[in-house]
Amino acid sequence: MELSSQGQKLISFYEEMLKNNMRVKTIYGDIKKGKQIFEQFQAQRFKSFLLPIFKENKIKTLLDYGSGGSDWDWDGFDKESNLSAKKFFGLDKVFKYEPARNLNEKKRADCVLCFDVLEHVYILDIHKIIEEIFSYSKKIVIINVACYSAGKLLPNNENVHVTVRPDDWWKSIFDNISIKFPNIKVVLICSQSLTKVTAFKPWKADDWFNSKTFEVKYC
Repeated sequence: MELSSQGQKLISFYEEMLKNNMRVKTIYGDIKKGKQIFEQFQAQRFKSFLLPIFKENKIKTLLDYGSGGSDWDWDGFDKESNLSAKKFFGLDKVFKYEPARNLNEKKRADCVLCFDVLEHVYILDIHKIIEEIFSYSKKIVIINVACYSAGKLLPNNENVHVTVRPDDWWKSIFDNISIKFPNIKVVLICSQSLTKVTAFKPWKADDWFNSKTFEVKYC
């Protein structure tokens, strides 16, 4: 998959921000270290929401698409049990893809998880990246996308969330692309802030192909 020139430039920005733990500007005028920002395990705050989905769909292999610094073997992902994310979710294998870290373990897996990634993607590349996410899934894609501006800035002083769009925009994108992958279930979460989220009802386009009625509810 070849990104637009703007998309390639964005990756180079993130490589630059990570290199030597570069100082990263925030919208508040202060400075944070790059590794402090990009080591966050974004799926951790959704673990109670995700666990029944993993169990219901018998997820054993996972591709973390845009994994950042997520460590799936870190004991302490779940504070009560002190289990790693891999053990907490009952996974056999986890593959990671993070272009800013030159990490590419892309393989087809039961689930492709993509958390807090798409808002960082240049708009020309949104469709091709989402289609690639679907193409690596055997069963389900689980997406969380931020629909708000971030507190951090790129080296050129633009916000790191370069594609900020409302929930309905993202839902429409995923509705349309899911038609090309009718057997893949979609779980779409749109975050309006760190504490306010909208989780759409999971769907598969195959249900539309086999529907005996014509009205498809928006939910």
